[in-house]
Amino acid sequence: MAVYTKKGDRGTTHLYGEKVARSKSDQRIIALGSIDELNSHLGFVSSLLASGRGSKQARFVGIRAEITQIQSDLFEIAACLATLPGNKLPFEIGLDRVRRLEKIIDGLEGSLPALANFIFPGGSRSGAALHVARSVTRRAEREVVKLAEKEKVEPNILIYINRLSDTLFMLAREVNRLEKKKEEIWKAK
Repeated sequence: MAVYTKKGDRGTTHLYGEKVARSKSDQRIIALGSIDELNSHLGFVSSLLASGRGSKQARFVGIRAEITQIQSDLFEIAACLATLPGNKLPFEIGLDRVRRLEKIIDGLEGSLPALANFIFPGGSRSGAALHVARSVTRRAEREVVKLAEKEKVEPNILIYINRLSDTLFMLAREVNRLEKKKEEIWKAK
């Protein structure tokens, strides 16, 4: 099977099972693209975490496993978003997935210093990449919300994406802690 079909050369595409082409600027396509972009950023983060040696790499095994699970969730969320309203969703995006993210957040809150101010996104390469993924998550969330304002979207998808940005924020802080990168606190002038 060829990677290219040339069917999208005029700025249109089809969702699975869709008979009529839609513009690539359609809100559902934009939301799907944002989820795909987020998944790619997380793949980049995972590759950065895998690039260490010895004990450094061992510290990140659990975080990489969580990122892989999140990437899998994002594939399933994308499949649901690509399913037209009125059709059966291919996956159930249950609140158990949200609770898994909350468990990660709660576990990290106990081991990281409390924040009284904003911190600058950055730190180690992997920490900074997680901050980028966090901000891409926020954009993806806005795109899915915009879609939900026009068409039916599974409500748990919105909850999951909202919780995911908090999870990535905490993972960025944890990675920077493990990398011994001090958080830079923002102070108003």
